[in-house]
Amino acid sequence: FLSHWREITPLNSELTQPCYSSALESPDIGIGLCGWIIVGLSILLMLATLPLSIWMCIKIVKEYERAIIFRLGRILRGRAKGPGLFFILPCTDNFINVDMRTITFDIPPQEVLTKDSVTVSVDGVVYYRVQNATLAVANITNADAATSLLAQTTLRNVLGTKNLAEILSDREEIAHSMQTTLDDATDDWGIKVERVEIKDVKLPQQLQRAMAAEAEASREARAKVIAAEGEMNASRALKEASLVIAESPSGLQLRYLQTLNTIAAEKNSTIIFPLPMDMMQAFMKRD
Repeated sequence: FLSHWREITPLNSELTQPCYSSALESPDIGIGLCGWIIVGLSILLMLATLPLSIWMCIKIVKEYERAIIFRLGRILRGRAKGPGLFFILPCTDNFINVDMRTITFDIPPQEVLTKDSVTVSVDGVVYYRVQNATLAVANITNADAATSLLAQTTLRNVLGTKNLAEILSDREEIAHSMQTTLDDATDDWGIKVERVEIKDVKLPQQLQRAMAAEAEASREARAKVIAAEGEMNASRALKEASLVIAESPSGLQLRYLQTLNTIAAEKNSTIIFPLPMDMMQAFMKRD
């Protein structure tokens, strides 16, 4: 029996959710006899004071706004009114304007401990808009403040599962994950999260110095490797050149003339006369 009851419970909870949404769309059902009497008196008052009362009954909302009308404290049947003209009854109706434009806010810098135990400060920006004005008014007190607080908590939760390298390199993936989480969480509030962006990742000064020293050491190591490879290639080229010159003794004289030409082009007064090693050996034998 318990296992059967556990299988039925999620189905019942899913069935109650559409009923709650439909109740928001048609809450004026069941206002009672007293409520209908008050509404009738309000209509009679409006008709008796025409045409002066028409100015109190006609309201205008802008293109980017929607009006949620409350009659005796209950939301009227149907969707939100607007844009343009709509009518309300005096004494019994009041309304709330909801802005449907995209709203942006900055996520304050959050001190987050990453998966590899590094403390970083991360901030971001969120773009969202009201998708269902009725839910945004009926289901939550302040949708803007709630979305802002939820974005801060979501940023901490998402970054807590990443290490420092992933935070620095996978910003787009982190932003997409945050957008999906926020969109699912704010769906019951009538909020549509359109975009989330990570603005800046600030590291501690000690960590910045350590990373700079590591990067400098890595660059120096690569420079030494490149220099060693260059010297090795140069030595191989010199060896091949010496073999070519050894096969043609006149090639050494041509190389000497080319060197003199290079020195003269630089306006240098120093001239080098190379002496053959055979001549020096002759002087050494006399000694």
